[in-house]
Amino acid sequence: MTKIFARFMKDESGATAIEYGLIAALISVALITGATALGSALDAKFTELGTTLKDAGK
Repeated sequence: MTKIFARFMKDESGATAIEYGLIAALISVALITGATALGSALDAKFTELGTTLKDAGK
């Protein structure tokens, strides 16, 4: 029984999987944040462009 417990305590494969999962989650959050910021900037630019074109047509 002690051998099984000792082998279980030495096994780090689960910890590695958790670390990879945390890294993937962090990358996902960074991508979502960047895409949201880019989307907001593009929306503002297209709104400005639309207003400029609308005013130029008058």
